[in-house]
Amino acid sequence: MARLTPLLAAERAVHAAAHRRNSRRPFKKFTVRGDWPGRGRQYHAPMDSALSQIIERVRASIEPRTPLRIRGGGTKDFHGAALQGEVLDTRVLQGIVSYEPSELVVTARAGTSLAELETLLAAQGQCLPFEPPHFGPGATVGGMVAAGLSGPARASVGAVRDYVLGLELLNGRAELLRFGGQVMKNVAGYDVSRLMAGAWGTLGLITEVSLKVLPVSPAEATLRFACNQADALRRLHAWGGQPLPLNASCWVDEGGGTGVLYVRLRGATAAVEAACRIMGGERQDNAATAPDWNACRDHTLPWFTDRAARPGDALWRLSVPATAPVLGLPAGVAPPLIEWHGALRWVQAPMEHAAALQEVARQVGGSASVFVADGADGISAGAIFDSNSAALAQIHTRLKQAFDPAGLFNPGRMGSGW
Repeated sequence: MARLTPLLAAERAVHAAAHRRNSRRPFKKFTVRGDWPGRGRQYHAPMDSALSQIIERVRASIEPRTPLRIRGGGTKDFHGAALQGEVLDTRVLQGIVSYEPSELVVTARAGTSLAELETLLAAQGQCLPFEPPHFGPGATVGGMVAAGLSGPARASVGAVRDYVLGLELLNGRAELLRFGGQVMKNVAGYDVSRLMAGAWGTLGLITEVSLKVLPVSPAEATLRFACNQADALRRLHAWGGQPLPLNASCWVDEGGGTGVLYVRLRGATAAVEAACRIMGGERQDNAATAPDWNACRDHTLPWFTDRAARPGDALWRLSVPATAPVLGLPAGVAPPLIEWHGALRWVQAPMEHAAALQEVARQVGGSASVFVADGADGISAGAIFDSNSAALAQIHTRLKQAFDPAGLFNPGRMGSGW
């Protein structure tokens, strides 16, 4: 029971926030800096009306328990169990609410285009350092947080949840709640806002989110090494114990027992140049490798797209300790694509190897889950999580009960009970 104490506090925070909402304006004013293009705009009536209509729709769904499928750009519909319910489109909630480059914080509505946000940040020499995957041109800010997925730099800079400062959430009781804020030191107690990162919309509809951003690194370099999987892991483990500006890595098999390891360095110019001399390898042109890193992020590298020629294969995501050795994959399964300095290993294998892959991952202290299944419609058929923990299942159940007691939002998206 001691492990569930934080959950009780989270439940109390939900109800306390619901009571507080009546003592403040339900919709935040649109505040902007005078030096960005949105100057003079406000949180106008149409946007206010759009949010009110969403709230009323959720309220009308409570009694009949009508399932609602939260959807932004739909770029991540391929992931998770079969999608159910009436579509609740978040794209009506668009726009940058506020952006303070000097404070390294931006607040955006859930339906805002992720590409639009990144363009705005780039104009100020800033970025989302965790490199959220887009998986398509319609990706939204709300979907980015709800999915909780991070790109190649995840192992070095942190995950999406590490950059969520606060958010506004519509829960399953049609209550508009606000958690966190716009500074790092504003949380007293349990940080409920970060709980929404990776919840896939099963706990509520994110309407607005505040994010910490960082300046773009002054220097960058990508190094190439021809080596097999074991040698690549050995190199990554050794570099991980040194003060090197490692940012991202990717090893891919090229057949015949050979492969290529790419390592991206980011940081101060002196640090990056020194690391290049220490590590060796073939230095690549940054302009040429940038699209490749984006392709790795969005799974458009040939290693990922070639799976289309093997419709019986599912894409598996193995999360393991970075120091884990070469995994003993089932016979006939090709070597993985390795990211995150060894901690993330993508495997393409039929669903019949599910038990074997999960056992291989458990043996090294990790887990295996289906990222994309082999169904004709591309929808993953099984649960996302690989966990036999009764305590974890109980926490999931109680969280769902606290935030969405009628089970309205994205039913089954994360497997049984969600």
